[in-house]
Amino acid sequence: MCSDADAQEDSSAELIPEVRPTAPWRVTEVHVLPNFSLRVRFNDGTEGIVELARFLHSPEAGVFVTLRDEERFRQARVEIGAVTWPESLDLAPDAMYRAIKEQGKWTL
Repeated sequence: MCSDADAQEDSSAELIPEVRPTAPWRVTEVHVLPNFSLRVRFNDGTEGIVELARFLHSPEAGVFVTLRDEERFRQARVEIGAVTWPESLDLAPDAMYRAIKEQGKWTL
């Protein structure tokens, strides 16, 4: 037997507002470019390039070494205002913003 509660739609998702970070240094868009680079846009409209090739192919890459795989690198996305990849890898949006604001790019 089906109760009235079962017949009603679950509308709990409508009660939780989407998180929209408002700090100017929060990333709103990311586009993957060739040669392990990204084009990013921030809340305040600032745009720039993030160059990761040298870092990813260095001994200092640490956990980011998995991004040497171009297919994995192309999985970049924005989550809660930061550029992220699977396996909880992310870039510091505030440091990225400062460098891009000053130089138009952030080279790691």
